[in-house]
Amino acid sequence: MRKLKIIVALLLLSVLTTQFSFAQDWPNLERFRAENANQVLPTPNEKRVVFMGNSITEGWVNLHPQFFTGKFYLNRGIGGQTTPQMLLRFRADVIKLKPRVVVILAGTNDIAGNTGPSTLEMIEDNIISMAQLAKANDIKVILCSVLPVYDYPWKPGLEPAEKIISLNKMIKDFAEKSGSIYLDYFSAMVDQRKGLKAEYSQDGVHPNDAGYNVMEPLAEAAIAKAFGAITPVHHAKSNKPVSHKKKSK
Repeated sequence: MRKLKIIVALLLLSVLTTQFSFAQDWPNLERFRAENANQVLPTPNEKRVVFMGNSITEGWVNLHPQFFTGKFYLNRGIGGQTTPQMLLRFRADVIKLKPRVVVILAGTNDIAGNTGPSTLEMIEDNIISMAQLAKANDIKVILCSVLPVYDYPWKPGLEPAEKIISLNKMIKDFAEKSGSIYLDYFSAMVDQRKGLKAEYSQDGVHPNDAGYNVMEPLAEAAIAKAFGAITPVHHAKSNKPVSHKKKSK
């Protein structure tokens, strides 16, 4: 009996330790810390793009790695994340990487309530803050529509379809006012129920192979448009990439 109590106590301690550790890194800055530290700065002619998002962005590089292969595309998606978490890690996972363009796909997990209740205005505020941070650092912004969802399998009954439509309108309006590019995945992937077409997803939320095949040319067109709007900068210095790491004295 005593051994059983000790085992239970150790298990509880392990759970509490894990929860405490997670609470200390709520935005999950640790996820890309090593990759960011080893990422060299871009050369003057490098067309670096960072994809910031949640599981839809993370799943993209896992299911369709060929989309990122051979390009200056960095994937910084973390499954389950909401816009406040992305905002907290935006400087580390986007700005410090010195991209010329950032593609922001966010908001669906906020509507699902992954980190607590959230209004559409709260979501919009966080997306605007990310866009403003990018703009202040000379990064061209692509704001993506939230993909259509009829129901969240992990939290059914929230009726997200109309909320997503409203949020997308808010994102589009801000993009137009701020000079950002609006990337509309929604219109190409929505079904008659205002959810994600069955052929593009297994769970009604995350794209499958066919879903990413729809998204990729739309993303490429938006990225090309973003680079077309960037004024070329002529550098007199060497094109040799510079590491983020500080030289030891």
